Amino acid sequence: MSAIPTFRVLRRIRLSTPADAVRSLLPPPPNCARTASVARFSTSPPSWGRGDNNKNRGNSVVRGTGLRKRQVLSIRFNEDQKIPTPTQRESVVQGDPNHGLWEFFKNKQLLATPVQESQHGRAWTVNELRSRDWETLQQLWWVCVKERNRLATEKIERDRLDAGYGDAENEFRDKVVQETMKAIVDTLVERNQAYSEAYELARNDDTIDLTRPEHQYQEPTYEADVGGIAGTG
Repeated sequence: MSAIPTFRVLRRIRLSTPADAVRSLLPPPPNCARTASVARFSTSPPSWGRGDNNKNRGNSVVRGTGLRKRQVLSIRFNEDQKIPTPTQRESVVQGDPNHGLWEFFKNKQLLATPVQESQHGRAWTVNELRSRDWETLQQLWWVCVKERNRLATEKIERDRLDAGYGDAENEFRDKVVQETMKAIVDTLVERNQAYSEAYELARNDDTIDLTRPEHQYQEPTYEADVGGIAGTG
């Protein structure tokens, strides 16, 4: 709160004689009630009327001038009418227990304990994935995507709640899932490279016709050789 200007305090004191001026500077006696002049918040005269005729204007909690004991409502009802009361909502919204989004949560729980997060195996290796077909690799890839989505959701929720646990287990499990996804990518790269090399070999093979949609491989015939041998006999 800013200090009261000196000129506003002094203008309320009337100094008639030099003695009065000296006494005004002396401290008041202890038994004298101290009265300090306070500047008004508003410069309007106190006789200013209430232009809007609002009876509740000027209520203050500090000064104890709160609402009256009998407060007048802004609406009126007849004697046979009653004030309406809000109704209680009886229906409860329930979601589908088999909703697809539950796949992003483990056991339908938002947060898992550190013991639950640690219960997992190792990552898949490339040698184990080489014998898997394309459908199996695709399913395993999307299982890893859902697992990483779940781990990321748990991390955000732990940061919001400032839980203080589970971060180390969460990061280690996410690392294992990323190693599995990297092994899947490496397996597909090997297959793509093997296909490219086999395609180049087929282009230079006379027994393979790549322009045919089916039965591209043609077995060589030995009719000419067999006929020549039969003629000499």
